[in-house]
Amino acid sequence: MRLATVRRADRTHAAVGDAGGWVLLDDADAQELICAPNWRARAEAALRHPARTDVEAHEFANPVPRPSKVFCCGLNYRDHIVETGRPVPEFPTLFAKFADTLTGAEDDIVVRNTDKLDWEAELAVVVGAEVHRADRAHAQAAILGYAVSNDISMRDWQQRTLQWLQGKAFDATTPVGPWVVTADELDPRAGLRITCAVNGALVQDADTSELVFDAADLVAYVSQITVLRPGDIVLTGTPGGVALGMPEPRWLRDGDLVTTEIEGIGVLRNTIRFDDLR
Repeated sequence: MRLATVRRADRTHAAVGDAGGWVLLDDADAQELICAPNWRARAEAALRHPARTDVEAHEFANPVPRPSKVFCCGLNYRDHIVETGRPVPEFPTLFAKFADTLTGAEDDIVVRNTDKLDWEAELAVVVGAEVHRADRAHAQAAILGYAVSNDISMRDWQQRTLQWLQGKAFDATTPVGPWVVTADELDPRAGLRITCAVNGALVQDADTSELVFDAADLVAYVSQITVLRPGDIVLTGTPGGVALGMPEPRWLRDGDLVTTEIEGIGVLRNTIRFDDLR
């Protein structure tokens, strides 16, 4: 099934969907839904209801708006590692984001004070159960599902120091969505096409089977450090094709449309807006 957070005129609603359409629930968002102990039974019962809602006419917000933790893995696709000139890592290269960095599937991404704005298409892993010091099997069982993300990065800020955080932590610059596809529906290890286009021109085109550390690897590894809870997010890294890796980088500009898609999951469409019109 698919789990979403839908914006309507009065408020946001959790929504569950399948091939037959969507059903709105009373929960404020998908994260509130999955934190309830009986959520799956409620969702499955809702999908048996014949009345469906055309939520496609509404906006999809970030499905899990209040993660307690957002972990990100850098240098995790072999082609991206090659384009950076670095060796394949023995352990995941981790950094963190904050909930304030996240935004919705079709929201504008408003930035300022950067001259090197870059795209990074990513598979997002959403945790569905508390997991701590887990092995791979338990980590896999704790994964709720998968969403599309783009780690829009301010490379000039990122490169000011050896620490990446300041180039990755600007508010409302990381779209997630448009929904979560539950883990029983697909397996990224089998290979899902992941792409990013800027104004319709394809800039990234890869396959999730090329991940060095896959979803279960990352959840298990992070769980050795800290407990993960329902709604927490792990971003799995970006493939080759980012502007930073180009001989003559083409950075994002005001008005650019960034389209991020993962096969079997969905599409993000985000327009870049510079509030200082650089």
